[in-house]
Amino acid sequence: MTAGNEEHEPLITSSVDNQRVAYSNTPPVSTDGRTPESSPRGSGGEITLAIPSHRNYGAIGGIEKVTYTWADINAFATESRARSRRIWNFWKPSTSGMFQQRKQLLRNVNGAAYPGELLAIMGSSGAGKTTLLNTLTFRTPSGVMSSGTRALNGQPATPEALSALSAYVQQQDLFIGTLTVKEHLVFQALVRMDRHIPYAQRMRRVQEVISELALSKCQNTVIGIPGRLKGISGGEMKRLSFASEVLTDPPLMFCDEPTSGLDSFMAQNVLQVLKGLAHKGKTVVCTIHQPSSELYAMFDKLLIMADGKVAFLGSPDQANGFFKELGAACPPNYNPADHFIQLLAGVPGREETTRTTIDTVCTAFARSEIGCKIAAEAENALYYERKISSGWADAAWSEAASLRARRSPYKASWCAQFRAVLWRSWLSVTKEPMLIKVRFLQTVMVSILIGVIYFGQHLDQDGVMNINGAIFMFLTNMTFQNIFAVINVFCSELPIFIREHHSGMYRADVYFLSKTLAEAPVFATIPLVFTTIAYYMIGLNPEPKRFFIASGLAALITNVATSFGYLISCASNSVSMAASVGPPIIIPFMLFGGFFLNTGSVPPYLGWISYLSWFHYGNEALLVNQWSGVETIACTRENFTCPASGQVVLDTLSFSEDDFTMDVVSMVLLFIGFRFLAYLALLFRARRAK
Repeated sequence: MTAGNEEHEPLITSSVDNQRVAYSNTPPVSTDGRTPESSPRGSGGEITLAIPSHRNYGAIGGIEKVTYTWADINAFATESRARSRRIWNFWKPSTSGMFQQRKQLLRNVNGAAYPGELLAIMGSSGAGKTTLLNTLTFRTPSGVMSSGTRALNGQPATPEALSALSAYVQQQDLFIGTLTVKEHLVFQALVRMDRHIPYAQRMRRVQEVISELALSKCQNTVIGIPGRLKGISGGEMKRLSFASEVLTDPPLMFCDEPTSGLDSFMAQNVLQVLKGLAHKGKTVVCTIHQPSSELYAMFDKLLIMADGKVAFLGSPDQANGFFKELGAACPPNYNPADHFIQLLAGVPGREETTRTTIDTVCTAFARSEIGCKIAAEAENALYYERKISSGWADAAWSEAASLRARRSPYKASWCAQFRAVLWRSWLSVTKEPMLIKVRFLQTVMVSILIGVIYFGQHLDQDGVMNINGAIFMFLTNMTFQNIFAVINVFCSELPIFIREHHSGMYRADVYFLSKTLAEAPVFATIPLVFTTIAYYMIGLNPEPKRFFIASGLAALITNVATSFGYLISCASNSVSMAASVGPPIIIPFMLFGGFFLNTGSVPPYLGWISYLSWFHYGNEALLVNQWSGVETIACTRENFTCPASGQVVLDTLSFSEDDFTMDVVSMVLLFIGFRFLAYLALLFRARRAK
């Protein structure tokens, strides 16, 4: 909002102080007529941004320009009792009273963002920048209550309509680090763009975005995993995060600290892209903490926040004039952004003076010509909202957005989501060093070690005990190795899933099913490798039939343990928490596996643990496979108890050949049950995070 109509034109200039910026509606073309894929630098150090003509990649009703207004926005931090008090002291009356004063984060905030303008929300730490952005995007976190009116083109904004018309670039970059830049953008194009857009057009859009954001040189480079896999730089990662949202060409964009963590050149590059997008008619709103003078000059509008209130809203030139009238003019050769923020920032020991300054500035702005016009437009938005809610006005495109959201909140069909997520999951599995290379190396080394330690066992008194111990080592290795492999990989992906799921990219069941199928070949191959190496080295039952049965049982045990690892991962908030919780839960199952504690001597009140222990079922099935049909066992020592046959060995352990089928069925049921519980835990986490 500005003081005059002439200010509604976007402030696009060919140059600003200390920098040269050129905007082009078409990509730069070389002498041979081809579009170069190199860095977007022109001659003489000038940065040329290739901003293509507008394309509609899914806007509701063909909406190409959006004016976003908000009025009387208030936000409060709700009081939450400590968890310990809820659990231990719930019977004690509260001494602080039921109605406690809540901290107000936003106070009657009015404003508007127009097409063709880049609006920057500025302010010191704690001024309310992020809270306002979260409120405008319907992303208010738990513990914060908000109220107020938000309107899109004068019509009441709903979460569904805003999601359909906008993109939100978050501050934290979250990626599958094993993918390349291009693979990541291809996946984003498959699940973000409307289902009617053909595949070829999606791929063309991917190449356009890669060229626009100067990602051509790193498009085939893996994104990287900190501390494990080297990848792209921090600046390239930030541009990739921005490119993911630009793919759908939304008319309204929100960016939370888009220049955070970038050097001056990359920060300027990102803002140049934002500026160019605004120049093409988009409405761009971003938060920024403390921009440099060069970045400050690129903004069309400023919304300066102070203590949750609007201190100023207008162009940079208007800001200079406004503060000059208040007697707080920006000194010459001084960064205006630094000056305004320092003026309104809280100083320890001078809280009262700071509060007085903020109240003076906010009151002066509310009474100024610009502030009055903002209040008038906010009142118009409120009036129009009341008309629509009363049925006096038509909100066709808003109804269309709500109708599409009710039909399906996802732009891609279930099958398209499944294909895309399965493709990405498979790439992640095959490229993940922890899941493939390290695990296969670990499997080979452990199997050789066990084979050497138990090498060449004979069917005698000592051999019976050693063979039983080796079989239980099968169980232990297959359990711990696979559970911790799942925890290390799956836990780190859960924040990515939660963000993408809440953004409407794919369903929770699609992600879980795709992840399960993509990792299934690995969890089937690793136990086969382990059994192939160690089985005959130890001297287990040499019949080929017994070997294949043992391999199948090892694969089944591996997948049951993996399912339990999924359950722990989905129920834990971090990798460290899952790794800490896992062993204490697994050890009771291991104790009731029949090796440390005879199954027949388990107390009745603890018998239920045996029914949930895959150690019990797996140990019994493997021992039945080993000892059934063994008629004689050599007794090489006198005056020692010697089992005469394999049946005696099983009877000693309270195992039975008749339970073999039930053991297999029970492990299959545990596999299904743990996976289902893991899926429910995933759904619960997704809904709780929302």
